[in-house]
Amino acid sequence: EKMSKVFTLLMLRVLMSLLLMGWISLWIIKPTTLWIQSWRQAEDTIKHTFFGYYGLNLAVFSFPPIALSMIGLIYLSLLPQYHRPASRGGKRGNVTVSRPAIINSFIGIVSCFEIIAVLLFLLFLAWTFYARVTNDLKKLMPVKTMNLELWQLKYFRVATRFGLLAEACLSLLLFPVLRGLSMFRLLNIQFAASVRYHVWLGTGLIFFALVHGGSTLFIWTITHHIEEEIWKWQRTGRVYIAGVISLVTGLLMWITSLPQIRRKKFEVFYYTHHLYILFLVSFLFHAGDRHFYWIVPGVFLFGLDKILRIVQSRSESRLLSARLLSCKAIELVLPKDPRLHYTPSSFIFVNIPMVSYFQWHPFSITSSSIVDKHTLSFMMKCEGKWTNSVYKKVEEAAISDKKIENMTVRVEGPYGLPSDDFIRYDTLFLVAGGIGITPFLSILQELAACGNRLKSLKRAQLVLAVRTFQEMNMLIPIYSILFNPIHNLSLKVKVFVTQEKKHSNGPTILHEFLAQSQVQSIHLGTDEDYSRFSILGPESFRRLATLVLVTVVTFLSLLIGLSHFFIPSEHKKQSQSMKLAASGAIKTAKEKVPSWVPDLVIIVSYAVAITVGGLAATLLQWRRQKQYREAPKEEVDTMERNFTELIPIEEHEIHIGERPKFEEILSEFEKNLRGWSSIGVLVCGPESMKEAVASMCRQRSQCFGVEDSGRSNRKMNLNFHSLNFNL
Repeated sequence: EKMSKVFTLLMLRVLMSLLLMGWISLWIIKPTTLWIQSWRQAEDTIKHTFFGYYGLNLAVFSFPPIALSMIGLIYLSLLPQYHRPASRGGKRGNVTVSRPAIINSFIGIVSCFEIIAVLLFLLFLAWTFYARVTNDLKKLMPVKTMNLELWQLKYFRVATRFGLLAEACLSLLLFPVLRGLSMFRLLNIQFAASVRYHVWLGTGLIFFALVHGGSTLFIWTITHHIEEEIWKWQRTGRVYIAGVISLVTGLLMWITSLPQIRRKKFEVFYYTHHLYILFLVSFLFHAGDRHFYWIVPGVFLFGLDKILRIVQSRSESRLLSARLLSCKAIELVLPKDPRLHYTPSSFIFVNIPMVSYFQWHPFSITSSSIVDKHTLSFMMKCEGKWTNSVYKKVEEAAISDKKIENMTVRVEGPYGLPSDDFIRYDTLFLVAGGIGITPFLSILQELAACGNRLKSLKRAQLVLAVRTFQEMNMLIPIYSILFNPIHNLSLKVKVFVTQEKKHSNGPTILHEFLAQSQVQSIHLGTDEDYSRFSILGPESFRRLATLVLVTVVTFLSLLIGLSHFFIPSEHKKQSQSMKLAASGAIKTAKEKVPSWVPDLVIIVSYAVAITVGGLAATLLQWRRQKQYREAPKEEVDTMERNFTELIPIEEHEIHIGERPKFEEILSEFEKNLRGWSSIGVLVCGPESMKEAVASMCRQRSQCFGVEDSGRSNRKMNLNFHSLNFNL
């Protein structure tokens, strides 16, 4: 059985690779004259069949990425479940392309792998532009409605082809922001990391669209045709006013997403981004249905992903308990289904209607699903309006000693990698700044829970930088782990308190600090809440694959059916008419109807298909809730951990009034290593901290080279990972 499963996984991986390479190949050969002629012949051959040209376009251009998503979900469902170490990646001679290559405050930390991907994409854009423009300049055709000079005509054609580059960016734009249907998990790339690919593609899209639209408006202006052309909603061909609307909405979304606006006025960014619906509809009417089939995969998966998130977030949970820390941080505990498993460093999106009905905020999960089977915990630092409101609500309940009625919490997620990827390393070097400690709380609890199953991981060091003594309270959830040995794992902690001075009469060791910490625990829920308001999490990978299949079949069926009804085709026997149509002598059936009709067919088919997918997801969610409530319940352990009974094993350090010097810390850490070691360097904290650690990793490791411990007498192979979450 094990061999058959391995063989199945291998076949699925091969199939995914073939689909991906096939879709990329289509993009590469798309601008060539040979492909254009061959594709026109294929469309002419099949457009008089039941399948139609629209079915052919959908099957060839749109279906491969959607099929890749379905196969990827099946592949993830067959992977060994959680807590199974991946293959070790730190042996001698290991080639690594994920190390930091560019460290810049503007674009962030860019890995070697990302540089390769960006260069290949830019090369593809250059090839597409060159092939199209070269062909256009060889066969210059005058614009019927305008008398343009030769240079104006050439400039106009070049500007038109910039639209194709914007189209290429748009076709990939929505893939990085998928959550439940994310394909980046296949590459062990978390949602938090893939969001910036969306930013890069969006910036490229706006740049090429501005050149395309601005140059077109420039030509119309100097030839005095702007008023005549811009307001046209012609029966066939490009709808220019739709292009202007698309450009303006896209530019507005891009401007409000700039860090200067997004970080200070997040709600402005969030609500303005909902203009994507108007943007996509306008693009469809402007570019036409044939260009839109390349965009369909991202739009289709994003729409289904969005509706699945809405279905899950409609389920309500209740706050069971909370811990108020003196550093004005709060840990909230929610009930969950014991069958819900998630990997460390996973995150959730949280909405509390009592505070704000519309605001959703992401938080790293601080609990472990194998330690806390019935609960899920997350921690927030109260520094903004929303988090302060949550803190005050809970604090008022603690002071008045009254339970908060109907403290409803809506949760979306958890989202994370499908396996404990960090376990593959021999050593972990964890760096946290302030509230950046949260993902490491879940990681360390996971390590403590499966310590006897750790085969390669032997050492871990946590470096925590905080501003005040009180912020060390955020270590309380892992108090028992810090001061009790973990089987087969050596753990050491260094805490740096940067803005305090040492007091002669104060505690001097970490155990004393945490033992004297002021923590207020509040119980808000009842035993009934465990069964009625448990978080069930997203659907299983197999059910998600089934939902994608049902939705895409519905979309294809509606597209073909509605197209046959609204876009009548000529009879096959009219061979002469077909030949004349192919030569352009007469209009084809597609051209006899207004160009916006096929566009409306796509919109209606898409809307109905996504609705069907949402209804199916709602039915599955209702069945899961019913089965969970009717299933026999395990006894829930709600006993508080008594920290005072623990016997501290003090090996940890506190440095007061100092900032961590990562180079010195890592050099000291290296001295204690025995033999060659693969080190996973995980960072969560301010950008300056991430950049400092990334620079250290870059200096000690080659980007594309093969590591050889004998070359530099170093015993480490550093692998940098950032766990920060930024929208």
